[in-house]
Amino acid sequence: MPMRISTTVFLTDETITPVRLARELEQRGFAGLYLPEHTHIPVARDTPNPAGGELPREYGRTLDPFVALGQAAAVTERLALGTGITLVAQHDPIVLAKQIATLDHLSGGRFTLGVGFGWNKEEAADHGVKWSTRRPLGAERLALMRALWAEEPTAYKGEFGSVRASYAYPKPAGGAPRTLIGGAAGPELFAFIAEHGDGWLPIGGRGLTETMPVLREAWEAAGRDPRALEVVPYAVRPTPGKLAHYAELGIEEVVVQLPPGDESTVLRALDDCAQHV
Repeated sequence: MPMRISTTVFLTDETITPVRLARELEQRGFAGLYLPEHTHIPVARDTPNPAGGELPREYGRTLDPFVALGQAAAVTERLALGTGITLVAQHDPIVLAKQIATLDHLSGGRFTLGVGFGWNKEEAADHGVKWSTRRPLGAERLALMRALWAEEPTAYKGEFGSVRASYAYPKPAGGAPRTLIGGAAGPELFAFIAEHGDGWLPIGGRGLTETMPVLREAWEAAGRDPRALEVVPYAVRPTPGKLAHYAELGIEEVVVQLPPGDESTVLRALDDCAQHV
């Protein structure tokens, strides 16, 4: 099976539109579109840019991923749609569960939920998130959403929130969307993936020869099916050698990074990436 080549991009009020991009991706044979999320970027912050230097302009201008992906779903038939990533701890989980289920239903089961814990402490604080609790809070919110997605009305009660047994339709295809967890390699993240996810979104995709066996060990120790684990390198700058290396590791999907530019800039980047599709 050929490797699926998906894309990610910071779509903003200054870039190519979701409708135009989605149509071009599907016409050119790309597998999917994943969109990042930032509700806002506080001007005054102590949290540094994880990549170093000044935070790029697009971080404070990102479109809401669910609204943008809804537009993309409406003009495509095959293109997979995902978040890369949703900051689950910053959402009301009952509302988020409805948004996800609706998008998955209307797109015919094409949605992938990418989950992350964030890096911007000030952004999280404005959402009422205590930084030290963001991982257990995120885990609980995933569990609460899955209670709402269950076939029968199911209650959930946790430390951070609860929901009564409820009628909550539509349901995502398969009971819950494919869920991939983003973050840096390490025992804590890998244990979280094994308990709560379907796989890993490693940003940049470096060092997978060493880290994938460690993740597989944690996955199998949790009693998960070894064949079910997915590793999807994310925000990758593709080269033939890099993609061949991923294929040797058994990776079936790669998400390449597109520039946050206008229509002509993004379409040129798609032309450059087309050789890999």
